Amino acid sequence: MRESTASDYTYDSSLEERLSEWRALRDYSDAERRAAAQALLAEMYGGLALRPALHRHPGPHGYLTKDFLLHVYRQMVERGEMPEDTRILQALRMKPVRTLSGVATLTVLTKPYPCPGKCLFCPTDVRMPKSYLHDEPGAMRAEQHHFDPYEQTAARLESLESVGHPTGKVELLILGGTWSAYRRDYQAWFVRRCLDALNGSVSSSLEEAQSRNARAARRNVGLVVETRPDRITPSELRWLRSIGVTKVQVGVQSTQDRILEINRRGHTLADTRRAFGLLRAAGFKIHAHWMPNLLGADGPGDRADFAALWEDPDLRPDELKIYPTSLLQNSDLFAHWERGEYRPYTYAELVELLVSIKPTIPRYCRVNRLVRDFPAHHVVAGNRRSNLREEVQRVLASRGLRCQCIRCREIGAQPVRREDLRLEELVYRAGRAEERFLSFVTSEDRLAGYVRLSLPQSPGADLGWPDLREAALIREIHIYGQSLGIGDLGPPGTAQHVGLGSELLSHAEAIARRRGYARLAVISAIGTRGYYAERGFLDGELYQVKPL
Repeated sequence: MRESTASDYTYDSSLEERLSEWRALRDYSDAERRAAAQALLAEMYGGLALRPALHRHPGPHGYLTKDFLLHVYRQMVERGEMPEDTRILQALRMKPVRTLSGVATLTVLTKPYPCPGKCLFCPTDVRMPKSYLHDEPGAMRAEQHHFDPYEQTAARLESLESVGHPTGKVELLILGGTWSAYRRDYQAWFVRRCLDALNGSVSSSLEEAQSRNARAARRNVGLVVETRPDRITPSELRWLRSIGVTKVQVGVQSTQDRILEINRRGHTLADTRRAFGLLRAAGFKIHAHWMPNLLGADGPGDRADFAALWEDPDLRPDELKIYPTSLLQNSDLFAHWERGEYRPYTYAELVELLVSIKPTIPRYCRVNRLVRDFPAHHVVAGNRRSNLREEVQRVLASRGLRCQCIRCREIGAQPVRREDLRLEELVYRAGRAEERFLSFVTSEDRLAGYVRLSLPQSPGADLGWPDLREAALIREIHIYGQSLGIGDLGPPGTAQHVGLGSELLSHAEAIARRRGYARLAVISAIGTRGYYAERGFLDGELYQVKPL
C-alpha cells in the first residue's frame, strides 16, 4: 500500500496572518536588547534575582521579556559564554505547570474527516475534525498549520522551548475524533511526520523515524490516540502497537444503554466492557471520557452512572476526562432544547454534581479535565465557565473534603527526599486481571511516582500474542515533578532521575516472580526502549520482555 505524502492531507487555512504575527513577536535580532539581556543574565549568574535584574537592565523599549531572555541565555550557553544554570532556567520558565507532571505534553490534531458516529451532542464544523470547533485554541493552532503533523509538532516544540520548558521527554496526543476511522496509510504518515519533527530530520518510513527517535534528544515517551469502544478489536490493537501507541482515549460517555441509545452513540455498555478488557490485556493505559447531563440524564442518574465506572470491575479506567454536555447550536441536541425536551444543568448544579463525585474517584485514576474548553460564545445555555476545577476544589476545601485522584496528589514543584517517601500498594480487580498500583508518596500524601502492574489470569490468552504469553504486564511507570532532559540531573529534591522508577520496577518484578509469571512485558514507548533495555528487557515483536 502506498504511504501517504503531505500533499494528500494538507488543508488550506485563512489564519496565516495570525501565524505571521506570532512569528513577528519572536524577532530576537535587536542588538541593543541583546546587549541588555546579556548584562542582565551575567548578573543573574552572579546571584542577583530576576526582579532586581530586570529593573537594573531595562531594554531600550521597556522591560525585557522572559522569552527574549531565554533565547539569549540559550545562545550564550551554546557559544560557551555562560555555563548552564538551572537557577536561571527556573526563574525564566513561563507557565511552569506545563511540565510539572514529568513530561512535556504536546497535542496535535488530525485533518477534518468523516466520523462513523452520529452523536446527538457533537458539534459539526466542516473546517474541523468531528466534535471540534474552529476557534478552540488547539484547533486554531492546527488550522494555522494546515493540520500538517510536522508543522504542528515543530511549532509546539518551539513554543515550549521558547518559554523555558525541556522537551527531552514528550507525550504526544493525537486528537481529532475517531482515530480508527482514518485510513491506516494516513495514520502511519501522521505519526512518522510527528516523529520527524521530534527527531529534527526527515525519514523515509515510519520504522526509520521510530529507530531514530529511540536515540533522539527529544524522545516520544507516550503516544495517545482517541477512538470509540466499538472500534477496538485485536487487529486494531496490534496495529496501534505497531505505530507506537501506548494509551487510548475511549469515548465511554455513559454506562447506561438507554442513555447511549437516546444520544445516538452507536455502541453499548457491552462494547465498552469488551474494549476495556482487550485494551487491558494488551497493556494499554485506558483513558475514558464521561459525559454528565446527556439527553435523558438527571443528577441522581449521573451520580449512579459515575459510580458504575468504579463499581463495575470490567471498567475502572486509569485516567478520565469529565466532559459535561455543552449545548451548541451546531449540534443535533439543539433541536431537542428548542422543543423543550432538554435542559442543561446550571453552573451551580454542575458544581454540586462534581463536588459530590470527585471524592469518590479511586487513587489509581488521574482526572485530566473537568470541562470541555469550548469558547463560551458557542454555548447556547448552561455552563459557560471554564474554571470549574478551581471552583470545585474551593467548595471541596470549604466542606472539609478532598479528591484523591492522581492529579490532585502530584508532587508538582515540591522537593522530595527518598527517605521521606513510603511505598504504597493498592490492589484491585479489573476485568480478567489483578491490578497492582505501586506508588511512592510523602507523609502529606503527595505522589512522587507510580507503576501500574497488571497480573492477568490467563497471560496472553485473550490476544494470543507471543510477547505476552506467561507474562505479567507493566502498563505504565511515571515519575512526577519537573520534567528533565534525557540524562539531566535536577537540583536537590528533584523526583526525576534519582532512581525512583528503577526501584518501582524492581518491586513490580518481585511481585510478578512471586506470583509465578515466567516473564515481565512492558508496553514501552519508542523513546523509552533504551531505558528498559538498560534494565534487562529485550525487544519482542510489539513489547519489550524480561525473563524472570
